Amino acid sequence: MQVWYMNGAGNDFMVMDARGGVYDLEAMAKKLCKLTGADGFMAVDTSEKADFKLHFYNADGTRGEMCGNGARCICRFACDMGLAGDTMTVETDAGLVYGWRLSDSQFRVQLNNPGVLDVSRKGKVAYVELGNPGVPHAVAEYQGNLWGAAEDLKSQMESLRYDPAFPKGANVNFYQTLAEGEVRVLTFERGVEDFTLACGTGCGSIAVTLWQKGLLPGGVLTAHNRGGTLTVTVSGTDGKVEKLLLEGPTEVTKIYEV
Repeated sequence: MQVWYMNGAGNDFMVMDARGGVYDLEAMAKKLCKLTGADGFMAVDTSEKADFKLHFYNADGTRGEMCGNGARCICRFACDMGLAGDTMTVETDAGLVYGWRLSDSQFRVQLNNPGVLDVSRKGKVAYVELGNPGVPHAVAEYQGNLWGAAEDLKSQMESLRYDPAFPKGANVNFYQTLAEGEVRVLTFERGVEDFTLACGTGCGSIAVTLWQKGLLPGGVLTAHNRGGTLTVTVSGTDGKVEKLLLEGPTEVTKIYEV
């Protein structure tokens, strides 16, 4: 059986085709992620409502509703494996996700619109769930050199990840404003329980928070993650997000036979 080791802007995953098989995906997630230190595990399955279904698991074996960079990587996997064309629909636990191949390595997905968007859930910390049930995110601005302060911020971000204000737990995303429509991002992810090099839904959550506050007038956010740069486009009317697009690079690092 082949397992692909892939990443989207540094956010890395172990990926397999699980169609027609019977697998303990939770156990496989724990085992395969330890092999490479990957952030998550994804398995493609058949779907009655989309081109294919995505099963997503964090490195600790917990199931996730969806993953933005994971969705971009699974779209590349599907294209490269001949499971879908340049435009595709993916069934996820958070709802249907639409994907597009822009080039051999560049992929765009339409993230789930916010099911919850509370810009002041805990003081100045916003809470966003993308989808229904949604992927939970805490979002806060950091004034200063964000990446330089990462280790000093780690305990604070870990505490927020378990804060009672976020009943499902949360991926914690701090951002540093560089210019209008441009930020630097640092993410502490639940299920990984550490920093990750990028978080697609986290960047989407930052974008909708800024948009809701009127701080993203152009509707386009350039989000610099430590593993790469992602672009998020937000559109909507009357304060309601109607479309949320995420695009950026993907890479196949290695293919394992297991």
